[in-house]
Amino acid sequence: MTNTVLTGDTETGARAVTRVRPGLWGSRKGRKTREALLAYLFLLPAFIIIFTFGLFPLAFSAFESTLRGLNKVLGTYTGLGNYVRAIDSLAYILGFWLSLLFLYLAIRSIVLIRRESALNEDRPWILAIPAIVLGFGIALVARLVFVVIPELLAIPGKMRGQERTSELFRQYFGEAIRSDLIVNAVLAAVLVLLLGAVLTFLVYRFTSQSHRSTSYYSGFVQATLLVLGAIFLSRLVWLEIETAYAAAIEEGQDLELWTQIVTISTGFVMLLLSWLLWRSASYRQSMVATGLRLAGAAMLVVGAWILIAELPSAIGAGSEDWWTGLKATIFYSLGTVPFQLAIALLLAVLLFQAIKGRTAFRIVYFLPYIAPFIGTAAAFRILFSGRASAPVNTLLTTFGLEPLQWLNEPDGIFKILAGSSLDLPDSLTGPSLALVAIMFYGTWTFFGFNTVVFLAGLGSIPGELYEAASIDGASKWAQFRSVTLPLLSPTIYFLVLWSTIGTFKAFNHIWVLRSSAALGTSDTASVVIFLSFRENARYGYASAMAIMLLLIILVLTVVNNRFASRRVFYG
Repeated sequence: MTNTVLTGDTETGARAVTRVRPGLWGSRKGRKTREALLAYLFLLPAFIIIFTFGLFPLAFSAFESTLRGLNKVLGTYTGLGNYVRAIDSLAYILGFWLSLLFLYLAIRSIVLIRRESALNEDRPWILAIPAIVLGFGIALVARLVFVVIPELLAIPGKMRGQERTSELFRQYFGEAIRSDLIVNAVLAAVLVLLLGAVLTFLVYRFTSQSHRSTSYYSGFVQATLLVLGAIFLSRLVWLEIETAYAAAIEEGQDLELWTQIVTISTGFVMLLLSWLLWRSASYRQSMVATGLRLAGAAMLVVGAWILIAELPSAIGAGSEDWWTGLKATIFYSLGTVPFQLAIALLLAVLLFQAIKGRTAFRIVYFLPYIAPFIGTAAAFRILFSGRASAPVNTLLTTFGLEPLQWLNEPDGIFKILAGSSLDLPDSLTGPSLALVAIMFYGTWTFFGFNTVVFLAGLGSIPGELYEAASIDGASKWAQFRSVTLPLLSPTIYFLVLWSTIGTFKAFNHIWVLRSSAALGTSDTASVVIFLSFRENARYGYASAMAIMLLLIILVLTVVNNRFASRRVFYG
C-alpha cells in the first residue's frame, strides 16, 4: 500500500504524495483533549461517590445550621442564630474574618497567575472570561442544592394525615421538582454552565494556549468562587447584625456588637503585625534596628492583649457545653498525640533492629488498633472503674495509694495532684481525671498504628547514610539526630496531621468510656454535637457546631502545613 499517485513518470509520482490533514481528534491537540476527556470519564464515578457521601452531606449540614426548631430536619430560617447561640458575638467576628480570608485568597490566586504568566511570557487573561462564567455556574449549582432540599423535605409534611403510598409520594415529588422555583434554578444553572463550557471551548480552539492554561483556568475559577463566597458571607453577616440591633432596640436593650468586632479584630491584627515585626528583626544588620523592631513587637503584643480582653466576656456569653467540649478536645489532643508519637518512634527504632521475634512484637503492638473499639473500650471501663475493687484501684492500694474514681472524677488532674493545700483556679486545673483515663485508652489504641508507619519510614532510609556517618565517627545518638529524624520528618508530619485530626473527630471510645458522674468534663466536641442532635433534638444547632469543628480542623491543617513546609525534608 502506498499514498503515492502512480503516473507514467516515477519521479513525478514520488512528488505527488497525498497529505491528509488530521481531523479534530487526530491532531496533537485533539489527542490531548481525548486523553483528558477519557481521564475525566474514569474520574466521574469517584466524583459522584464523593459528592453523594461527602460534599452533599457537608452542604446539607451547612444548610441545616441556618435553621432552628426542635425535632425538625426542616425548621424555620434563623441565619446565624445557631452560631450565635454557640459562640455569641464571636459568630459575627468569625463570619467577618472568613469573608476577608476568602477575598485575600482570591487576590492571592490572581497574583500568582500574574506572576507565573509574566515569568513564562504567557497571556492567560482571555481564559478569565469563560472561567468567571463557569464559576458563576458552579455557584448556581450550589444554590440549587439549597433550593431543592426544602422542597423535597416538605414532602413528608404534605403526606401527613393521608395514606402513604408510592403513588402519592411520586405525585408530590413530581409537583416539587416541577415547581417554578426549582425549574428556574435548574435552568439558570444549566444555561450558565453551558455558556461557560462553550466559551471555554472557543477560547481553547481559537487562541494559542500553553500547557499551563489548565492551571490558569482553574485559578480563575477558584478566584471567582472565593469572591462570590466573600460577598455572600459578608452580606449575611451584615444583615444578621442589623437584625440583632433591630431586635435589641425593640426590646430596649443595648448591644456592643460592633465594639466587640472592631476591638477583638484590631487586637488580632496587632498580634499579626507583632509576629511579622518579630520575624523581620532577625534579618536586620544593625543592632539598633533589631532592638527597635523587637520593642515594637513587644508593644504591639501588649496593646493586642489589652484589646483582646473583650474575648473572655464574648466566650462566656456563648454555650458553656460547646466551650467545655472544645476545651476537652484540646486537652485530649495534647494529652495523646505527643505520647503516641514518642512511644511509637521508640518502639519503631527498637523493632527495626535485628532482634529475635520482632515480627511477633509488631503484630502484638498493632492488635489494639485493629481490635473492635467498643469491646476494648468496654474492657477499659472495667479496668478504670471507680469501685475500690477495680483492677487499677486494686493496684493502687497495693502500693499504699488511695483508690480513685477515674472515669467518674470531674476534678482536674493538677488539682488532684496538688491536693487541698493549693487552691488552683479552674483554668489551671487541667483535664479531668476522667478525661485522663480516656487519654490512656487513646494512646494505647493508636501507638501501634503509628509504630507500623514509622517502621515503613525507617525502611525507606538508605543504609549507606548510616555507614557513612559511622565512618565519620558519629555515635548512635548523633546518627539518630542528624540522619534518622531529618529523613523521617515526612512521616512525622503525616502522623502529626493524621493523629491531630483523629483526636478532634474521636467519638466511639469516648462515648463508651464517658460517665455522667464526670459532669461533662470528658465530653469532647464530637460528643457535645451528638448529644445536641440525639438527646436535645436540636438538628440545626448540632449542624452549626459540626461546621465550626470542621473549620477548626481546617485551620489546624493549614497551620500544620505551614509549619511543615519549612521543616520537612523530602530528600
